Amino acid sequence: MHQSLRPLAGIGVALALACITADSSIAQDDPVVATVNGQEITESDLTRAGSDLDPQFSRLPPEQRRAAALSALIEIRMMADEAEKQKLDQAEKFKERMEFLRERALHSAYIEENVASSLTDEAVRARYDQEVAASPAANEVHARHILVKTKEEAEAIIKQLDEGGDFAAIAKEKSTDGAAAQGGDLGYFAAGQMVPEFEKAAFALEPGSYSKEPVQTQFGWHVIKVEDKRAQQPPAFDDVKEQIRSVMLREAYFELVASLKEDAEVEITDAKLKKAVEAIEQPAQSAKPADQPAAGEEPAQPESAE
Repeated sequence: MHQSLRPLAGIGVALALACITADSSIAQDDPVVATVNGQEITESDLTRAGSDLDPQFSRLPPEQRRAAALSALIEIRMMADEAEKQKLDQAEKFKERMEFLRERALHSAYIEENVASSLTDEAVRARYDQEVAASPAANEVHARHILVKTKEEAEAIIKQLDEGGDFAAIAKEKSTDGAAAQGGDLGYFAAGQMVPEFEKAAFALEPGSYSKEPVQTQFGWHVIKVEDKRAQQPPAFDDVKEQIRSVMLREAYFELVASLKEDAEVEITDAKLKKAVEAIEQPAQSAKPADQPAAGEEPAQPESAE
């Protein structure tokens, strides 16, 4: 699953995602779990606090998370009471901060109402069926390689192999690549994960065979052995549905932003800042999903396999 995301400008949808997730997990029944100076703290307050106050809360076991959230809320309520007694809520900076928080909450509510509510399980499943399940199985190769500096060294290694030499043992002894300690083992890789020259040679070999001619890439000269080939099946729906939902939310969010900008009067008076904002927004407008690697993936390089 590929995704086209705007890393910096996407902070708005990231904030909305956090708020939406927190709100959706609040139960219908909302029992009181504590009081502070007569003010109730409910189960929904704990849920919201666990999501908003500290990212580390999510790593705690459920009961510890509830306890940590309640402890934090008690401290907040006590100090908030004292702050009101000192009339800190009348300070201009406080009012400015409250206005920002109000706008942020409205932003999240607007996304929930106009974007997130339409992303049903059926819509996510339809996207999966269209883009993931319907994709043909991708061929993968399990290969080893030996990387050396010169063509002559590679030819000498091929001669050793022709005479019955063990590929893994020779790789450990002579390869300059990071995978040498593993006998040159690169594991399985699909098309597009290796540099073109290496990939072409590897996919042309049959399992159990090695390259009879040295393969040159930008990293040096390779001798390649293919251990296995297999068809990689698309991931199961349950394994990727939340990733798909997140991609769909981001796509819908940026479409909504673009639509609102058509009718809004937005003026950035600082020319340098305006240029920087445009630089952030332009890639998202022109990028296609296939232009980006899958989440967490980078094109592999033969010399970097460790």
